[in-house]
Amino acid sequence: GFDAGIDPGKVAMKTVQVDDIKMAYKEFGGGYPLVLIMGYSGTMDIWDPVMLKDLSRRFRVIIFDNRGMGKTAASDKEFTIELFAEDTAHLMEAIGVDRAHVLGYSMGTAIAQELALKYPEKVNKLILYAADCGGAEAIQPEPEVMRRLTDTSGPVNEREERLIKLMLPEKWLNENPDYRKALPRVKETTPAANIDRQTKAMEGWQGCYSRLPMIAQETLLITGTDDVLTPPGNSLILALRIPGAWLVQLEGGGHGVMYQRPKEFARILITFLEHLK
Repeated sequence: GFDAGIDPGKVAMKTVQVDDIKMAYKEFGGGYPLVLIMGYSGTMDIWDPVMLKDLSRRFRVIIFDNRGMGKTAASDKEFTIELFAEDTAHLMEAIGVDRAHVLGYSMGTAIAQELALKYPEKVNKLILYAADCGGAEAIQPEPEVMRRLTDTSGPVNEREERLIKLMLPEKWLNENPDYRKALPRVKETTPAANIDRQTKAMEGWQGCYSRLPMIAQETLLITGTDDVLTPPGNSLILALRIPGAWLVQLEGGGHGVMYQRPKEFARILITFLEHLK
């Protein structure tokens, strides 16, 4: 019969020892595993709940907090994108997932690219949402946008306001005055020092422009045309370099297009994941 999907807010968070840290994660739904990798400074409660619910009808959805974020511990090991990719691979092993579809969001796409290249046997289909290839070839956001993104000063609510204004296009915010209803209620907090460590990891990533043709997974790139954080031209660069990649551009979508159109977003992902070669 009809499966309504699972409300991720009602699923208990679990922790598991992964290498030198305890990682926090949630899994819900059933079917083939789908691992979601969160972006810069984000925690697992930032994923759009409507989208997650739709995905959980078809897949065993696995979300988690990256090293040092939210409820996942950090050690004194230097934060790098490559280390985050290893964490993801080891988390999968720890919870008994040999192979999964993988979706990376924003900085999570850097992690997903490294994961797909280093552990190709673990990644079935690859979805890169708001992606860039890193390094000198990536199209950078405007310096002012970057400054506002990495600014960890002030009270948490001010920081949230700054992020919302960067994530969602002004036009959409004006057309949806009660936009807060569309956003998940974020309860997890992360120490600013760990976010700064993550900033360094992001800045230190050399990117994988030269290695993109080696990505053998069937790949979907999904981007909003009005994304100021990861300019959409980046997805085009990736689409031209990854063999056979699909590219979907959502008109009027910002970096947070999954909040603007969660059901359409989920439908695109499901169409791609269930399409047989």
